[in-house]
Amino acid sequence: MTDFVIDASVAVKWVVQEAGTPEALALRKAKLSAPDLIIPECANILWKKHKLGQLTSAEASAAAQLLERADIELVAMGAQLHRAAALAIELDHPAYDCFYLVLALSKGCAFATADQRLLRKAQQSPRTDIATAILDLKQAAALV
Repeated sequence: MTDFVIDASVAVKWVVQEAGTPEALALRKAKLSAPDLIIPECANILWKKHKLGQLTSAEASAAAQLLERADIELVAMGAQLHRAAALAIELDHPAYDCFYLVLALSKGCAFATADQRLLRKAQQSPRTDIATAILDLKQAAALV
């Protein structure tokens, strides 16, 4: 079975029905890890969905409680700040997303994301380690 680093775009699909939910749920069979940054990112996504009227406050609260119990190895990333910043500059992409990619590269496993902008940036990278480390949800789910 393949190990994956996942980001908030994947985890939120476990608790909010949207495009990609079946693929995201399939990944729960794998060993999953993420930077501890996933916690505030999931909270922010739930807040934004509430603000946009896509979730009631009760639904957002229930979703957050489910995510609190998700089986994800959370990794402190303070010592990887320099690598994430360098990768953000290299890819011209926000640094917080690059923490996920840095974790996948350091663990030697795939990074599954639904973030299409990050996928495009990473797949266009001349570095083969980056371009091959990142998978969209359908590719990742097919490996489980």
